[in-house]
Amino acid sequence: MKTITEYKAFYFVGIGGIGMSALARYFKAIGKQVAGYDKTPSPITEALIKEGFSVDFSGNVSRLPGNYINPSDTLVVYTPAVSDIHPQLQYFKENAFEVLKRSEALGLVTRYKKALCVAGTHGKTTTSAMLAHVLSVSTHKCSAFLGGISSNFNSNVLIESSSEWTVVEADEFDRSFLHLSPHSSIVTAMDPDHLDIYGDDERFNEGFQQYVMKIDPNGFCILREGLQLHTLCPSYTYNIDSDTADYSASDIFYENGEMVFYVRNQQNNSLRYTLGIPGIHNVLNALACIVLLEKIGLTYPEIKKGLAGFKGVRRRFDIHIKTDDLIYIDDYAHHPEELKLLIDSIKMMFPEKNLVAIFQPHLYSRTKDFGSGFGEQLSRFDELYLLPIYAAREDEIIGVSSDWLLSKVDLKEKRVVESTKVLELMKKTKEGVVITIGAGDIDRLVEPLTKILNENLPELL
Repeated sequence: MKTITEYKAFYFVGIGGIGMSALARYFKAIGKQVAGYDKTPSPITEALIKEGFSVDFSGNVSRLPGNYINPSDTLVVYTPAVSDIHPQLQYFKENAFEVLKRSEALGLVTRYKKALCVAGTHGKTTTSAMLAHVLSVSTHKCSAFLGGISSNFNSNVLIESSSEWTVVEADEFDRSFLHLSPHSSIVTAMDPDHLDIYGDDERFNEGFQQYVMKIDPNGFCILREGLQLHTLCPSYTYNIDSDTADYSASDIFYENGEMVFYVRNQQNNSLRYTLGIPGIHNVLNALACIVLLEKIGLTYPEIKKGLAGFKGVRRRFDIHIKTDDLIYIDDYAHHPEELKLLIDSIKMMFPEKNLVAIFQPHLYSRTKDFGSGFGEQLSRFDELYLLPIYAAREDEIIGVSSDWLLSKVDLKEKRVVESTKVLELMKKTKEGVVITIGAGDIDRLVEPLTKILNENLPELL
């Protein structure tokens, strides 16, 4: 295979995915011809088209642009979310094109720089965006490939050719992170997920163990306290209110939309930080960044400044409306543990408010595997509107549905509704905290729901 820089053209099958679009933007920024296919238009594909990308929604081979049909100078990148029988993907495989999974292409890119990777079943998008932002405003700088749109960069990719560092979100789905070459890594959590891929908890844990063994022995592994992983490099633990972790955050409070906390490090120093976004879970993410950034050489003033200026990631505790009476938050949570952290933070910030959740389950297999956990967490809201399951890459599992999940929720005010119906129901909501939650296409409700809720607000005299 040629080196990745020798190809002139890059065609992405599934270009509208968050990780795929980041890679597409990277290759276009370094002067390559880039085009791709996606199933349906979305905010990401609309943005790509505005940026000059050619995006096909038909999937027909006849729609392939002429400068992407030469196997000698075109590299094809695809996402596992696309079916193996997709016509364009089949064409490329049958005609001697070099065809790589997104994770394989990203893995090749990480070999050119010192990769700071963030792995874990929860928090990796916010943590990697936070890590990238702090580095970007320091003298070190960095490039970054993120799994969400950073509000600081207004993008999911950052390119800084002069820096030796590249921040990468390391995705465990489909064992993708095993293609990376980490210099150092954070591991935020290992709650079992993607059991349709791994099979069981033991194999899932084995995947993470294989991943951390890939870290450069001269690098660092930053682990949330309690994770049982063995590495060839120095490792350090972090946690909240811990006497046993190497680094601990404590005295946490919420003030004027920010989190204030103190960090005890290995020298027993107590250092004050302010984080530019709310949420207890984000203090945990910030603590992981603090440890890694300190280990690679950033100073306390550099880290402190960067965290204070961090604006968050779209769809991660994304506050769209905040008045005395009504708050609207959108979040990507799609696992019971993520729901727990989200609800803990909301209850800390708005302890007296009525909590109204609109939740879209993501995948039949995940809903089936964690039905009881979802039921327990969803029961903590005051009202619940449950949307139909977003199937994504899966076929329906008989007996698993939103009605089945609703039966596990111990709540008086609960119902299964279609997304169009929930917008109608929200026209009467004038107070409390409304939260849209999920990793499917629930994000398409954000704009119309924000408009409806804003119309519900009383006019200022």
